[in-house]
Amino acid sequence: MAPSSVVGIVICLLAALSSSVQGEPARYDNYRVLKLSIDRQDQLELLQLIEQRPDGYTFLSDPVHLNSTVKLVVPPHKSAEFAELSERFNLHTSVAFENLQDVIDRQLKGRRETFGWAAYHTLEDINTWLETLVTEHPGVVSAIVAGETYEGRQIHGVKVSYKTGNPAIFIEGTIHAREWISAATVTWVLNELLTSEDPTVREIAENYDWHIVPVANPDGYAYTYSTNRLWRKTRSQQNVLCYGADPNRNWDFMFNQGGTSPIACTDTWPGPSPFSEIETRTLSQYIGGIPNLSTYLDFHSSGQLLMVPYGHTREPLDNYDELMDIGRKAIAKLQERHGSVYQVGNIAEIIYIASGSSLDWVKGTLRTPLTFAYELRDTGEYGFLLPPEQIIPTAEETLDSIIVILEEGKALGYH
Repeated sequence: MAPSSVVGIVICLLAALSSSVQGEPARYDNYRVLKLSIDRQDQLELLQLIEQRPDGYTFLSDPVHLNSTVKLVVPPHKSAEFAELSERFNLHTSVAFENLQDVIDRQLKGRRETFGWAAYHTLEDINTWLETLVTEHPGVVSAIVAGETYEGRQIHGVKVSYKTGNPAIFIEGTIHAREWISAATVTWVLNELLTSEDPTVREIAENYDWHIVPVANPDGYAYTYSTNRLWRKTRSQQNVLCYGADPNRNWDFMFNQGGTSPIACTDTWPGPSPFSEIETRTLSQYIGGIPNLSTYLDFHSSGQLLMVPYGHTREPLDNYDELMDIGRKAIAKLQERHGSVYQVGNIAEIIYIASGSSLDWVKGTLRTPLTFAYELRDTGEYGFLLPPEQIIPTAEETLDSIIVILEEGKALGYH
């Protein structure tokens, strides 16, 4: 066996051991987060090689194409090594954060006496709050189980229905475990549907059946609290070394047609086959069984994007033109409240090729007419480590845009 192969196996083994042993949460004291500009092909190839064989490095955004910027976490013991690589490949770097642990600690702060949106919440807190909604809103809110997980959890959610005969909406949050702002935004929107007196909110709340799942990847989300804040995938054991598959690359539509990694230890490993993950398989069964499903909304972070299908091609397929028109109106409305600037486009053209997503499966398989995925705040400062004081502003502007999506979809006869 070649020495390079041995090194690769050792690296994967160390990564697997570090991510599979439960205990105290991993700390990132003195880990620097660097912004890197990818201007040349050899720079891109270098960063992609590091992503496949991380050996302590962690990407907060993927090195996919030229003329882009990514964030890389550099451990203290790798500082000298990466400085040498930067010089050799003439990488343009700047420091996003000197100490990653400080940013994580900031996310963990906030008032938690009661469930609210001044802080992020654990899986247990979110599920308990969902249970209280059923009691507080009898006849309107009912509990749903939208799927199961590898570690034996249930994928909890609620259905909000004020009357029979409504078209249905499915909202999915936090399929990528570390994107906490996703679950926070979804729960805030849910609370507004039940409590807001704004007539535009009441209109959409009462004239649709809402199927809402704040955390679609419960195992991974729990793991971000218990063990590793940067964890993204599921927690299934892929082999003796590697854990988890990317649950947003695992759906049975154009599976593994680009934007995935062949290495099971990496963040974009799609799994060995479509729906290999019990989370995606059972969630797809629930979504596929919703009567009169007119709208699917998926929430991620970060980048301030509103995306339409598809991720495997840049071709404008299906009702692309109509969705783009709706999307442009939605992001214009979103900008009005707090000035946040979003872009709209299909996944492949606005970010990169990424096949096997839930958005594409819902559109391509179920033919659901209104299908959008959000990349929420922000555009580069914090990424998915957004401070808790930005939860409510993010959620407010997002709900503004959801209202537009539904109004425009209704005008087109989509529901």
